[in-house]
Parts: sequence; structure tokens; C-alpha cells
Amino acid sequence: MANRHTSITLLLFLAAAGCGADSPDTSKLNGDETAVDIPEDQIIRTANPYARGYTDSDFPRIQELAPGVYSYEQLRSAGDEKFTTVSMFVVTETSVLVADGQGSIEETQKMIDYIAMVTDKPIKDVVVASDHGDHTAGNSAFPREARFWAHPTSASALERMAQNGSALPLATNLVADREVLQLGGREIHIQFLGRAHTGGDLVVYLPKEKIMFMSEAYLHRVFPAMRSAFPSEWVEMIEVAQAMDVDMYVPGHGFVDHPSILKDELEVFQGAIRAVIEEAQRWHEEGFDLQDAIAGATFGSLETWSLRESQGDRALQQVFAEIDGTLPEEN
Repeated sequence: MANRHTSITLLLFLAAAGCGADSPDTSKLNGDETAVDIPEDQIIRTANPYARGYTDSDFPRIQELAPGVYSYEQLRSAGDEKFTTVSMFVVTETSVLVADGQGSIEETQKMIDYIAMVTDKPIKDVVVASDHGDHTAGNSAFPREARFWAHPTSASALERMAQNGSALPLATNLVADREVLQLGGREIHIQFLGRAHTGGDLVVYLPKEKIMFMSEAYLHRVFPAMRSAFPSEWVEMIEVAQAMDVDMYVPGHGFVDHPSILKDELEVFQGAIRAVIEEAQRWHEEGFDLQDAIAGATFGSLETWSLRESQGDRALQQVFAEIDGTLPEEN
């Protein structure tokens, strides 16, 4: 698309108030129409950058969501598909807090370099909102003296990865429930709202700006990835987030769109999780085993979502495990 080949893009978005069971009803998973002016590239609701008219050279993308609050979107590959991994950083009067790194040292260093284009303040806090490698594998690029915040479950996951040879900084500060930080004139909440995509998902909430970074608990038009998820609890966690005073929910994958779209799409994504659960439950209740479900399951409109091919079977497996009571306590 034209006029998007600058080295750094700062866009200010102002928050606006066969056999087996039948397929799940996903007819309501297309999102609602909005009355606000929506940028042209956001009209198509998809995580596919090329369907939106982007090219690889348009990334990384930085957007200023509120004064001093930025999202950072970088492309990553999953087989033949590409989609974005999203981080968020908050610039205070004295330092920078980063929510989630990127998937390699090179990509995280690139993000750090872009942050340095925005501010000369040092990065002193890093929140491990998701402990998965596509958000943590580059964490050693952050300053050694930075504090690393993580849920105890994620801290244990980082320790296991380090024992297996990954050069990852370990958590220095644990958040089992909520931690309120006062950093350079800003109030920043780090919160655990419940198990969801992992056993230790954290959110970063800015009460004044009414912005919440949800990391991988919110996948914007990306098929619900459940390899370490707690499916039913994930639905409940999103309900907790929706009940809070938030104008803008920032996803961990998919595009950072207009606040009204992101709020609408969070409901759509919760519906997608429900649809996966319901499809697995139908096959299970009719007495079919997991392989039957994998061979015959369909997900309606979710069939066109990014990562459906790579994540659909694993999601069914996770829901079957939940139904059978065999999910591990920590994923």
C-alpha cells in the first residue's frame, strides 16, 4: 500500500467509546459494523497481512495508542503463513516498560532499536505476559539489569526452558494476582485474570488510558491456539477482561486495529474459542474418539482464519483432554 514504507510509522488511534455431529454455529463470528471512520486497511477483518494490502517491507509497525503508549507489530512465519506478533511498550518520565518480547534475539533487538528511536529512556521493566517462545526467545537482548515480571507458572516454564539450553533471563519478580507499578508518573497494573492460552497469562492494564495488553490471551482473527491452553477457563478469563474499564484491548497476534474494532473482535475471538469447545464436545458426546473428531470436525467461518490448518487438530486434542480431566495442572 502507498505511503507506508517509512522506517517507523506512528499512527495515533483515539479510543472510541461425513459422520458425527453438526458443525458449530459460527454465523455470529464476523464482527459488527461500526459507525466510526475505519482506516481502509482495517475494513477486511483478517490476520493475513497480504489480504490487507501489506507487504513485508511495511513491518515492523509501531502505533502510538495513547501519549507514550505504543504497540509494536512484527511479521512472523508459521509454515507458509505469515501474521504479526505484537508487543507493547510504555514510555514514562524515567524509563520504559515492555510487555512481551519477540521470537528471537535478532527480532527483539530490532524492537529495542525502534524503541530507541522513540525515546532515550532506558528499558527497566519487561513483562512476560506469555511464556511461549515467540514472545520470550529474544529476551536476552533486553538490558541485563531490567526487572522481568512473570506469573509463577510462567516463571517455572522459563526455568525449564533455561535447563534445556535456552539462554533466557529468568523472572526476577513474580505476579500471582496483581502488581501496581508507579513508574515515572504512570500507573501500570500487571494482572493475572485467570488461566487462558497458558497457565500463567498476564495482562498489562493502564487504568488512566484504559488500555489493556492481553498478549496471547487475545488472538485477533487467528485460530485459537490451544497447545498449552485451558479452554473453558480461557472463555472465563476473557469475560473478566471484558468486565473491566477498558477502551482498547491489544492482542498478542493479529493486527492492532481501531479500538472499537478490537473490542468487537475480542467478543468474536471468545466466540471462536466457544465454537472449538462446542465442536469437540459434540464429537465426544456422540462417542467418537479424538482421531474421528480430527478427521471430521469443521469450524464454519473459522476455517478461513489464520493458523486453522496448523492449530485445529491440537485444539480439539486439548478440549478432549479437558473433558476427560487429563489436562496437566501447569501447561
